[in-house]
Amino acid sequence: MAILPLPSDYPQFLAELKGHIRATQVRAALAVNSELVQLYWHIGRQILQRQQQQGWGAKVIGQLAQDLRQEFPEASGFSPRNLKYMRAFAVAWPELAIVQQAAAQIPWFHNCLLLDKVKDPAERAWYVQQTIENGWSRNVLAVQVESGLYHRQGRAVSNFSRTLPAQQSELAQQILKDPYTFDFLSLGPEAQERDLERGLLAHVRSFLLELGKGFALVGSQYHLEVGGQDYYLDLVFYHLKLRCFVIIDLKMGEFKPEDSGKMNFYLSAADELLRHPTDQPTIGLVLCKSQNRVVAEYALRGLSQPIGVAEWQLTRALPAELRRSLPTSEELDAALGAPELPKA
Repeated sequence: MAILPLPSDYPQFLAELKGHIRATQVRAALAVNSELVQLYWHIGRQILQRQQQQGWGAKVIGQLAQDLRQEFPEASGFSPRNLKYMRAFAVAWPELAIVQQAAAQIPWFHNCLLLDKVKDPAERAWYVQQTIENGWSRNVLAVQVESGLYHRQGRAVSNFSRTLPAQQSELAQQILKDPYTFDFLSLGPEAQERDLERGLLAHVRSFLLELGKGFALVGSQYHLEVGGQDYYLDLVFYHLKLRCFVIIDLKMGEFKPEDSGKMNFYLSAADELLRHPTDQPTIGLVLCKSQNRVVAEYALRGLSQPIGVAEWQLTRALPAELRRSLPTSEELDAALGAPELPKA
């Protein structure tokens, strides 16, 4: 029996069907996670209410864990430690409606991490929203929390409010940080700007993660010819949400007022030579080892191009002795174990 040829549009049909199945699987997985987190909230809420109203002690949690595991032997999420997380979760998120909109949209492991490391409710809610928007894994979320991203976001000195339209200005300001943490680099005391640049490019994945979502690398030492003279821009990016080029000028030392004048020139040239008519104005970021914020603010006044100034650091701002005494995330996981989840 002859095998009939497949219809010409079969490959497209198959590709569309696969995409639909994958999308449905993702939605199903998210729905299961949301139901699980809401279940944990309800359990934690019941424990909390009985402790508050009837004076239940901590000993009851141990008995409850034993009884639940006996009743649901196929589940592995009812350990005493995980029940305590559920209670803490109900304390941190007192309203179910808010849980459904935010915390239930990220995995339980992520919520446990935030319960351990972030005590301020507004800060915790911010990290939840950023995790939803950026799709952070638990490890990435841990890095962002430990680096203090909440306190660094939007802190760069800039003149955006005077040089960009209001909506673009607000978004651009929130995208820039101060300081940027490059703790994935090892630079000696004699390192120069090119050494810093090479190190960032050698760890481009970590660099892009620190910059934030939306940055696409265009090139390093990007050549521009202006008036018959050659100029080389340290790093050029395109930001997909801002819809504009972003030029980064790296400095190994303290910010100087003339650095802003140099960047102003770069941005004027880039707008003329790189910018497409549909692009937004090019933005500049002077990334320096240190800065006097008052000096930076004065240096940016009167300039026509949108420029930000921020510091970079190789390690987080903790004394070396304290950093050496702190356990690593691997040591903490080994000592405490990870929160348990019911089996699928």
